[in-house]
Amino acid sequence: MNPKDRVAAGLLGIFLGGLGIHKFYLGYTKEGVITLLISLLTCGLGATVMTVIGFIEGIMYLTKSDDDFQYLYVENYKGWF
Repeated sequence: MNPKDRVAAGLLGIFLGGLGIHKFYLGYTKEGVITLLISLLTCGLGATVMTVIGFIEGIMYLTKSDDDFQYLYVENYKGWF
């Protein structure tokens, strides 16, 4: 199991969440592609929603302890929220 940095994932979610970069960082390729496609194929309209979701997820990552983050998002693959 490759440990991931919750601060890096949180900051990616906050600043690049609309593109799903935090999903790719965590290894959630399917969720990352979905986020990216929604942002691009809706001519940016869906990017607003995806940015808000990424921001919320980034805050959630940052408020978890390192152990909780590893357990929930790395080991148990919790793709959304």
